[in-house]
Amino acid sequence: MRFENNKSGNGGVIMLNNDVKEVGRLTYTIFPEDSKFIISFVLVHPEFEGRGMGKYLVEEAIKFARENSWKVYPHCSYARAVMTRMSDVDDIFLKN
Repeated sequence: MRFENNKSGNGGVIMLNNDVKEVGRLTYTIFPEDSKFIISFVLVHPEFEGRGMGKYLVEEAIKFARENSWKVYPHCSYARAVMTRMSDVDDIFLKN
């Protein structure tokens, strides 16, 4: 599995791919003036569901946000649920 981050302007898509096809994707928007990274949507294709792939996408987004000193606001309910269960994101998790 490999991640590919396609950033364009103040938005982008992090894709998770296996050797053959796309497994899933996470879309985001960045507000650099507020140091805010918003996770808009997480999608895992049906044949890969139930294997933690969505969580891997959220973790990759958090890693990207940390590298850029951004706080993360998970607008996506799935991303919010994942981050709520994580114990190491209190420093960057924007809850509202």
